[in-house]
Amino acid sequence: MMNTVNTYSLRASYVALSFLAAPKAFAADLFGPVPDIGGVSATDTDAIRTGILSVLDIILSFMALIAVIVVVIAGIRLVVSQGEEQEKDKAKKTIFYAIIGLVVILFAQAIVGFVQDIGDNI
Repeated sequence: MMNTVNTYSLRASYVALSFLAAPKAFAADLFGPVPDIGGVSATDTDAIRTGILSVLDIILSFMALIAVIVVVIAGIRLVVSQGEEQEKDKAKKTIFYAIIGLVVILFAQAIVGFVQDIGDNI
């Protein structure tokens, strides 16, 4: 049974790879002309770079927001711990690591901004 499954999965892989390896012209012969659906042209590197940088900015801003929320929640846990040493230590470690993460995120945003400025000057 397992040998049959392996054989069929191998054949399915060959078929999938043959479709992936088919040139665009061959696909046009089979299915007709490829419609223009808009979007970014593969030769337009400025649009691709701008899109990637904007996605990175959004992701890093969201991560910074999450880090700030974690610091606030850990601060609340620190206040609510009511003097229990173990809970206080957990809250302090959480705040410490969240602040380290926030610093790393800010450095990443600075690097993305630096790369964006270099790309604008070229």
